[in-house]
Amino acid sequence: MSQSVHPVRQHARILTAALVGTSVEFYDFYIFATATALVFGPMFFPDAAPGRQLLLAFMSLGIAFVARPVGAMAFGHFGDRIGRKSTLVASLMLMGGSTVAVAFLPSYAQAGIIAPILLCLCRFGQGFGLGGEWGGAALLAVENAPKGWESRFGSAPQLGAPVGFLAANGLFLILGLVMSEADFKAWGWRVPFLLSTVLVGVGLWVRLKITETAAFAEAKAHGKAPAVPLRVLMGQHWQALIAGTAGVVSCFALFYLCTAFALAQGTGLLHYPRTGFMVAQLAANIGLALGIIYAAIWSDRFGAWRVLASGAGLGAVVGALYWSGLSSGSLLLVFATLFSALFVMGMAYGPLTSWLSSLFPVEVRYSGISMAFNGGGIIGGAVTPVVAQSFIEQGHGHWIGLLPATAGLVTLAGIGWSRRMRRKRLRVV
Repeated sequence: MSQSVHPVRQHARILTAALVGTSVEFYDFYIFATATALVFGPMFFPDAAPGRQLLLAFMSLGIAFVARPVGAMAFGHFGDRIGRKSTLVASLMLMGGSTVAVAFLPSYAQAGIIAPILLCLCRFGQGFGLGGEWGGAALLAVENAPKGWESRFGSAPQLGAPVGFLAANGLFLILGLVMSEADFKAWGWRVPFLLSTVLVGVGLWVRLKITETAAFAEAKAHGKAPAVPLRVLMGQHWQALIAGTAGVVSCFALFYLCTAFALAQGTGLLHYPRTGFMVAQLAANIGLALGIIYAAIWSDRFGAWRVLASGAGLGAVVGALYWSGLSSGSLLLVFATLFSALFVMGMAYGPLTSWLSSLFPVEVRYSGISMAFNGGGIIGGAVTPVVAQSFIEQGHGHWIGLLPATAGLVTLAGIGWSRRMRRKRLRVV
C-alpha cells in the first residue's frame, strides 16, 4: 500500500476490531456494575441491612477482579502460543455468554442462597473473559502500529471503556425513563443483559475478519513462542510484571469511584434523583474519552510514562476533592467533579497499552500485559469501592480522597521501577 495513505486509514479494520470488541466487553462489564448499584443489593441479599446489602453487592462486583488475572493467565498462554486473533474470539464468547446468563437469574426470594451464588459465578465468567480480552485488543492495535504511532493506535481499545460505559448507563437511563420503578426492578434491569447477544454477534463478525499481528507472526516464524509463556514471564520478567501491575492501579481506583460507587451513593445515601444523576454521570463520561485522546497524542510525542505519571499525580489531587463535590447537593458540581476525575483517569488509562507493551518481549507480551493490567485491577478496581463503602458506613466519607491519592503513589512507584529497569538494560547493552 502507498506510503501516502494515512496510518489510521491504512489500518482502519484493525482499529475498528480493537474498538468494537472492547466496547462490547466493557458494555457487558458495566451493565453488571450499574445493576449492582441499582438493584442487586435488595434482589440477591435481602436479609442484610440496606448499607450491608450494597457492600455485599460490591463484593460480588469485585469477584470479577479476582477472576481477571486467572483469565489473563489462561488466555495469555494461548495468545502467546497460538496467536492474538483466535484468543480474542474465545474471550468475547465467554464474556458474552456469562453476561446473557445474568438476564435469566432467579432472585433470592425465588431460589434462596443459590441466587447469589449463580450471580457470583456469572461475574466470575465475565472477569475471566475480560482478563483475556483487553490484552489481546491492546496488542492487536499496538503491534500493528506504525513507528511513532503506538499510543495513538493503542487508544482504540482504551476508547472501548467510555463507549461501553455510555451504552450501558445510557440504556439503563432510557429504561428508567420509559418504565415504572416497580417494572424496572421486577424485569426491566434484565433487558441490557439480553441485548448483549446482539452486540457480541457484531463483535465476533468484526473480529473474524482480522488477521494476526505482524509482530506475533514474525516471532512465531522464528520459533520464539515458549512452551509455557507464564513460566518464562515469572522467571525472567517478574520485575516488569510488578512494575506494570503498580502502574495500572491509579486508573482503576479513579474509574470505579466515579462509576458504580458514585451511582450507588448518588441515588442512595445522597438522595439525588436517579435520572438527573445518571445524566450528569453520562455527560461526565465525555471527560474520560477526551482524557484518553489527549494522553494518546502526547504520549507519542513525549513518552507514555510521562503522561501516565501526570495522570496518576493529578488523580491524587482530584481525588482529594471527590467526596466534597459528590456530596455537595448540586448536580452541576457532581458533573464537574466526575468530569475532572474521569479526564484525569483517561490520562492514566490512555497510555497503558503502549507503556505496558514496552515492558515485555513479544513472546510473553500477551501474558505480561494481561496479568499486569488485571492484577492492578484487583487493587484499584475491586478493593477501592469496598473500602470506600466501608468509610461511608463508618461516617468517614471525607477519607475517600485517601484512596486515589494512595493509588497514585503506587502507580508512580511502578513507573519509577520500570524506568530503573530500562536504564539497567541500557547499561548492560
